[in-house]
Amino acid sequence: MPFDFTGRRVLVAGGSRGIGRAIALGFAAAGADVSVCARGAAALEDTRAAMVALGRRAHASVCDLADGEAIARWVADAAQALGGVDVLVNNASGFGMGDSEAGWMAGLQVDVMAMVRASHAAVPWLLKSNVGPCIIHLSSISAQRPSTRSAAYAAVKAAIDSYTGSQAAMLARQGVRVNAIA
Repeated sequence: MPFDFTGRRVLVAGGSRGIGRAIALGFAAAGADVSVCARGAAALEDTRAAMVALGRRAHASVCDLADGEAIARWVADAAQALGGVDVLVNNASGFGMGDSEAGWMAGLQVDVMAMVRASHAAVPWLLKSNVGPCIIHLSSISAQRPSTRSAAYAAVKAAIDSYTGSQAAMLARQGVRVNAIA
């Protein structure tokens, strides 16, 4: 089933490679103007160029998603470059594996706090959208069961699922849809 996102302005956190890149290119192929952010400049530029080749307005920004100020700058710059925000996709993961403090910090900073920070930065823009604004968080089936290999990853994905429900309830009256995809 084809999707038509013509005229929509989409931000994809963690959009330079893998699932994030596929999401960004999918939105662009469906007619959206898209901004991506990630840490790697070369992969970002490659993704931006691929979206431009699809005939779309594209924006890319180097951004460490563990840095709250960098996230706020990216959202503001992207909104200015695209003329607003209609969709925010929080895709990035710190892939905090195991049960070490480093694994927990990677997951909490990138999976959880980047999602919260990007959402907070994007909501004022989303509230100005008149085309069904939404936030999409990328979760995982790992959130649904205990894990001996990736306890931190599974726990932060469960936090994403929980926050998605709370955020959906908070923003529903303002017309912003919030969903998680595993």
